[in-house]
Amino acid sequence: MKSFDVDKARSEESHSLGEFLDLYNQNLPIDYTSATVALLEEFKTAHPAIFKSSHGTWSLGAHRKQVMDWLQLAPFRAGQ
Repeated sequence: MKSFDVDKARSEESHSLGEFLDLYNQNLPIDYTSATVALLEEFKTAHPAIFKSSHGTWSLGAHRKQVMDWLQLAPFRAGQ
């Protein structure tokens, strides 16, 4: 029988923008840009398709890596 995967459950859980912001910034590597509410709202506006199936909520599994990549590829956002 397969045991319960805590990490998988955590990554699939839906979060509000504020909850996701806190979780995203936890244990973030030092050389990565921290997220802000303004940056996450900009990301969501720029990528509406990835929020359709989640009804506008955020999850670590679906969005964290994409936010990391987006912030790293646009260094001008780091000053916000």
